[in-house]
Amino acid sequence: MALSAKHLTPRIATEILADKKTLLSGVHADEIRELLEQRGVLVFPQINFTDEEQIAFTETLGKLAPEMAGETVYKVTLDKEANVRSDYLKGSWYWHIDGTMNEVPILASLLYSKVLSPTGGHTEFCNTYAAYDDLPEADKQKYEKLQVLHSAWNSLLYYDPEPALSKLREMMAIGDAVLPLVWKHRSGRKSLVIGCTAYQIEGMSYRESTEILVRLREWATQPQFVYRHEWTVGDMVIWDNTGTMHRATPYDPASGRMLHRPKLEGAEAFA
Repeated sequence: MALSAKHLTPRIATEILADKKTLLSGVHADEIRELLEQRGVLVFPQINFTDEEQIAFTETLGKLAPEMAGETVYKVTLDKEANVRSDYLKGSWYWHIDGTMNEVPILASLLYSKVLSPTGGHTEFCNTYAAYDDLPEADKQKYEKLQVLHSAWNSLLYYDPEPALSKLREMMAIGDAVLPLVWKHRSGRKSLVIGCTAYQIEGMSYRESTEILVRLREWATQPQFVYRHEWTVGDMVIWDNTGTMHRATPYDPASGRMLHRPKLEGAEAFA
């Protein structure tokens, strides 16, 4: 079966229609990788993969990246019985890039829906390539060489502004990173590196830093740069983690919402 692609918005997200056998064969892997870089988000509606098929498909696109505990498929849920580290996922309700504490972030995530929340629990994506491209030239020059401090503990303060000291120290132990505000990719393209882990621009006051980071978040998440996926059970969505931000819309932690996620290993450091 041929692969059919339909753009869902002008600036981000493309729907891919193909049967399981075609996708698992890997015959369209190069085309899918190219579309992923160009469009940021790929939607495979109701593909109904098993975990094994999802892993096999991921491996047609590149090298599987293991999770922190070594598992190949991560359970994205706030159900503490299914995921003992579920509290950490509360930070996913805010715009972010995965892996900002790593020298080389993951290339992509492949999220597959198993159980939905009756309300909320959608996933939104924004195109940080397009957001950079549309900045006024004066702003591009202003931001070009800025470096930004990132930390996991800063994201904690979004959902728990008065954490216990023990929890704060646990998140601080994950580390900090200094990353460019503008990522200059090997391809020659540029994207913004912002989100809820970013908290201060080097050489600026906290006040001035916050104003710039909030302005850029607001700019990058304008409707023309955003795709919102409203899940159906069996959907799979892939996003380019190097050129997008994402967030989940809030949902009831007791809803049982469950998505499964393998990841593609990254090959390019922040630069």
